[in-house]
Amino acid sequence: MKETLEYYYGIDVNTIDEQDGKYHFKLNNEDFFFVYYNRGIDELDDIIGVNNEMIKKGIDVHKIMLNRNNSYLTTLNGYNYMLFSVSNLKEEYDIFDMVSISEKLMVTDARSKLYRNNWGELWASKIDYFEYQVRELAYEKSVIKDSFSYYIGLAEVAISYVNNTNFSYGNNFAPRLVLSHRRVFYPNYKLNYLNPLSFIFDMEVRDIAEYIKAMFFKEDFDYSFDELSSFLKIRPMNVYEYQMLFARLLYPTYYFDLYESIMNKDTDEEELVKVIKRVDEFELFLKKTYLEISKYAKIEKIDFLIEER
Repeated sequence: MKETLEYYYGIDVNTIDEQDGKYHFKLNNEDFFFVYYNRGIDELDDIIGVNNEMIKKGIDVHKIMLNRNNSYLTTLNGYNYMLFSVSNLKEEYDIFDMVSISEKLMVTDARSKLYRNNWGELWASKIDYFEYQVRELAYEKSVIKDSFSYYIGLAEVAISYVNNTNFSYGNNFAPRLVLSHRRVFYPNYKLNYLNPLSFIFDMEVRDIAEYIKAMFFKEDFDYSFDELSSFLKIRPMNVYEYQMLFARLLYPTYYFDLYESIMNKDTDEEELVKVIKRVDEFELFLKKTYLEISKYAKIEKIDFLIEER
């Protein structure tokens, strides 16, 4: 790796650490990450364009370094990589920061390759694959086998909710399409949040919902609910957006992300137990969220969540 960096970037460093598949080193008190390019080649120009526009707007995104060939991609053993310069990598962004940053860039035809909004179709495709995988490969994983059907059922509820929302409101209400991310974590550190390889354009509520779900499994009930309530107070929305926010909260990303990591042998199955133990608490969170959103708009009710049990 040292030879690659020296040849392509003229960088001579003594120590390179690998962190979660990223090669990290320091140079002149600045952090650099050499990372696998996990996006389509057809998206590269849009990613670079968005990154440059954010820099012009004063957002301190990662700087993408050109190599000796004046290219943003460096091929190593048949795979493409990028080199980022990252400042203040542990800086944390809360829900108010997310709203402020996301609204600085809206989707346009010029960025159409980064546009995502086919949630129902994508989720349906994923759970079909997961169901096949569990049938064929997960016979030794007892935690997955015992919990899988519940989360597939919850995902199917979310898919139905999205499809019903699109049918009822999709042609009549325009959502806010803003800079979004393939995944949002909690804590929401700059290293992940301002990583150009995570950038997409989607409804604003996508990132908010993913952030709240990630927060729920790291913090307590009240803390997460207060964050959601704060967002609802500062961001007026139409009924389509309120319903899509609730749909996104319904979909168990937190479970399926761990599931995939376990199947790839990157995570121990016991990590799922921490999520499963809070299933009743999260159902209560969804019920309370429904009631909170209902203060702003009349949204579709999910009977098994809302009715008294």
